[in-house]
Amino acid sequence: MKLYVIGIGPGDEKYLTPEAKAALDESGAVAGYPLYLDLIRPLIEGKRIFASPMRQEVERCRAALDSAAGGTVTALVCSGDSGVYGMAGLVCELAPEYPAVEVAAIPGITAALSGAALLGAPLTNDFAVVSLSDLLTPWETIVKRLEGAGAGDFVICLYNPASLKRRDYLAKACDILLRRRKPETICGAVRNAGRLAEQTRVMTLAELRTYEADMFTTIFVGNSATELIAGKMVQPRGYRH
Repeated sequence: MKLYVIGIGPGDEKYLTPEAKAALDESGAVAGYPLYLDLIRPLIEGKRIFASPMRQEVERCRAALDSAAGGTVTALVCSGDSGVYGMAGLVCELAPEYPAVEVAAIPGITAALSGAALLGAPLTNDFAVVSLSDLLTPWETIVKRLEGAGAGDFVICLYNPASLKRRDYLAKACDILLRRRKPETICGAVRNAGRLAEQTRVMTLAELRTYEADMFTTIFVGNSATELIAGKMVQPRGYRH
């Protein structure tokens, strides 16, 4: 039987791909983090639901695999894209224990893309994506990745920039990048992209250091070529030259 690992994008149905919608329609059971299930509640009415909180990702994936192994087409939903800080990787790690289950990852619009569209065009050229969450990745490793992206002059998209226990991580990241970038470097922040209470702000790297972010915020740090054009954060590709 089949297990779909579905990226639902920001959550609003208009951001859901036709492939993802078809997979949800086909599924008799749906597993996910409660918030993500709430975002698609009208689409999963009448289906068997498996919900689990943060830090129970392994249990959530096993519940979905068990459901599929039991003969029910099942969907495991993730915010954004299922393979970008989503559950597709963990499911693939566990799948060999369930040889009868066919796993299919369904892509979705990740926060880097939905946020970039709201800010303008900050990712037009090479960019790097780094999560500031040290729950699964040691902070020392995150620092090395920030230093590498800063040295390479990448536009940088930061996921999970702050939480109740990590209030100062965004400031720490800015301090690392300020060693390589000017304080006036153009940056942007998007909160709740594609959801209610959507907010955007464009600011300098110096201003970003004191910005109040949370887990629903995605941060965009420009590079040496990033410009502010008519209020939009833009990373020129170089066509004019």
